[in-house]
Amino acid sequence: MWYQVSDANSYLVITGGGIHDIKIVKKAWILPWQKCSKITISPFDFEITLQAMTIEKLNFSLPAVFTIGPDDTLESLTKYAKILTGSTGTHAAHAATSPGRDHVQQIVKGIIEGETRVIVSGMTMEEIFKERQVFKTAVIKNVQSELNQFGLRIYNANVKELQDSNGSEYFKSLSRKAHEGASNQAKVDVANAKMLGNIGEAEKIGRTRQEVSKIDAQTAVLETQRKSEKAQADAQLATTQIKLDMGINLARIQAERQADARDSELQRDVELQRAQTELERRRATDLVHAKIERESAQQKADAKYYAESKNADGLLYKQQQDANARYNATVKDTDAYVYRQQQEAKIDYFRATQQAEAAFIAKQKEAAGMMEMAKAYERMASVLGGPQGLLQYMMLQDNTYEKLALANAKAINGLQPKITVWNTGDNASSSAAGNDAAAPIRNILQSLPPLLSTINDQTGIAPPSWLAKMGSQGAQEGQGDDQALVKAKKEKLVNGGR
Repeated sequence: MWYQVSDANSYLVITGGGIHDIKIVKKAWILPWQKCSKITISPFDFEITLQAMTIEKLNFSLPAVFTIGPDDTLESLTKYAKILTGSTGTHAAHAATSPGRDHVQQIVKGIIEGETRVIVSGMTMEEIFKERQVFKTAVIKNVQSELNQFGLRIYNANVKELQDSNGSEYFKSLSRKAHEGASNQAKVDVANAKMLGNIGEAEKIGRTRQEVSKIDAQTAVLETQRKSEKAQADAQLATTQIKLDMGINLARIQAERQADARDSELQRDVELQRAQTELERRRATDLVHAKIERESAQQKADAKYYAESKNADGLLYKQQQDANARYNATVKDTDAYVYRQQQEAKIDYFRATQQAEAAFIAKQKEAAGMMEMAKAYERMASVLGGPQGLLQYMMLQDNTYEKLALANAKAINGLQPKITVWNTGDNASSSAAGNDAAAPIRNILQSLPPLLSTINDQTGIAPPSWLAKMGSQGAQEGQGDDQALVKAKKEKLVNGGR
C-alpha cells in the first residue's frame, strides 16, 4: 500500500479490487490489488495541412493549427481514460502517460480532416474567403461534437491562409488579378486627376481672358472719353486763336474778308470735328450701355430663373402638402367609415341575436303551449271514449259537417245532369219465370231502347233507322214508362232531392 499524489495538470486513474469501473482522483491510497496510472490534461498543439475540394470542384490546401486536450470534467476524463490512454503493442504502459499522444493525434487528425472536408464541400471558395470566422466556427463546432465522445476539447483553432495545391494556381491567379486591378485603378485615378487638373486650368484661363477683356473694354471707353475731352479743348483753343487773329486783322479790310472766309472754313471744320467727336462719344456711350444692358438682362434672367425655381419648389411643396392632407383626410374618413361599419355590424349582430333569442323563446313557449294542448286533447280523448270520439267532438265544435254539406251543395249548384234510370223487368215475375230460357235475351232487348234514347239525349248520336223500327208496341210502351220515370228522378235531383 502506498499514497499516490498527481501533478497539478494530471489525474490518477485507479482500477482494480474495490472499484466498479475506474476511479479518477487527484490523490489516493493505492492498495496492492489496485493499479494506478496518470493522465495529463495539458493541451497539445499539432499542425495539419488538409487537401480539400470546394463545391466548385477547386482543390486547395488548408493549413491549420489545433490546440486540443482532455476536458476537465469527470465524465470527459472517464471517456478519455477508458478510450484513449491505452495502446496496443509493447509500449502500452508508456503510451498511457506519454505526453506526445501520437495515437490521439492520429484520431483527432482523422476527425478534423473528415469534418472539414464535409464543410468545405458545401461552400464556395468566395464564401470561405469572405466568411472565414463562420467557416472556423463551423469546423470547431462539428469537430467538437465528434471529440465529445472521446472526452476531448478544442481550446483553440487557427486556420492559416489558404494555399494552392499541387498543380493549381487559383490563389496565385487571384493575387495577380487583385494586383492588376489595383494597378488599373491607380491608372484610372491618375487619369481622373489629370482630367480634373486640365479642366481647372482651362477654367482659370477662360476666367482670366474674360476679366482681361472686360478691363480692355473699360479702358477703351475711358480712352474714348479722354479723346473727346481733348478734341473739345483743341476746338476751344482753335476758336480762341481765330478770335485773336481776327482781332489783329480788324484793321485790315481785305484781311477781314479773308478772315471771314477763313472763319467760315474754320467753323465748318470745327463743326465737322465736333460732329465726329460727338459720333465717337455716342458710339462709346452706346457700347457701354449695350454691355450694361446685357449684364442687366443676364442678371434679370438669373433672378427670374431663381424666382421661377423657388415658385416651382413652393408649388411642388404645396401640392405635396395638399396631397398629404388629402391622404390623411381619406385615411381618417376610411377609418371612421370602417369604425362606423364595425359599430353598425355589432349593433346588427346584437339586434339579430336578440331577435333570434326572442324567436327561440317564442318557439319554446309555443311548443310548451302545444304540449299542454296535446295533454288536454289526450285527457278529452280518454273522456270521449278514444281518438274517434275526440275527432267527432272537434268536428262538431268547428261545424265541420255543416261546412262539408254546404261545400257539396255549392259544388252541384247550377248543374243539370242527365241521369237515365230504367228497369228491364219485374224481379218477382222474373223469379217466377225462372225456367224461361228466353228471359235473358228478352231483358237485353228491352234495355236497348232506353239505352239508345239516353245516348241520343246526352251525345246527339241517333241509332240506325233499321234498329229504331225493330221491337213491339209493348216495348215502346215500356220504353215510354221508363223515360217518364227517369225524367221524374232528374227533376227530383235538380230540385235538391225534395
